[in-house]
Amino acid sequence: MAQFTTLTSRIVPLPVNDIDTDQIIPARFLKATDKEGMGEALFADWRYQTNGTPRGEFVLNNPTYKGAQILLAGDNFGCGSSREHAPWALTGYGFRAVISTSFADIFRNNSLKNGLLPVIVDKDIHASLFDLAEEAPLATITIDLSDQSITLPDGRKVSFPIDGFSKSCLLKGVDELGYILGFEKEISAYEQAKGIIISN
Repeated sequence: MAQFTTLTSRIVPLPVNDIDTDQIIPARFLKATDKEGMGEALFADWRYQTNGTPRGEFVLNNPTYKGAQILLAGDNFGCGSSREHAPWALTGYGFRAVISTSFADIFRNNSLKNGLLPVIVDKDIHASLFDLAEEAPLATITIDLSDQSITLPDGRKVSFPIDGFSKSCLLKGVDELGYILGFEKEISAYEQAKGIIISN
């Protein structure tokens, strides 16, 4: 899993509430069992016309936002089915963080396990970030996971919540299994002390 420490990036504004996982990545792309190419399918029905040509009005097709790594979404982002392909598609496109006022629980957990940081802010900060993206699309913000803060262009800092375990995993760039393997020496010492024999 990709490590997350700090991220400075422009913001991609997508002011739509209740974006579900079928909109993030339509069901027809779920046959894939690995992450390769998932970024191309991100928001496919909003991003492309039926003949495959890009929809010029959709924000991801606006060259102003090319390379930006922070998605600013509406409330209740990632609702719907529990497909892990949704964070795969977002990270495959290049996003490292999504900011919203709330996330669906399953999407949030899947994101944290795949190196995508879901950042919850209050309604006032949320609105001010949309204003920033509209008024100064080239402006950047910095997300610092270690102190759980967003630094705005005017220097203001805004805090956001995250549980300690997920924070530790993201900072180290490990998933749940990787976290457990980090205690391999302690596990081996315990097994030896208890006379436990593990056969391969």
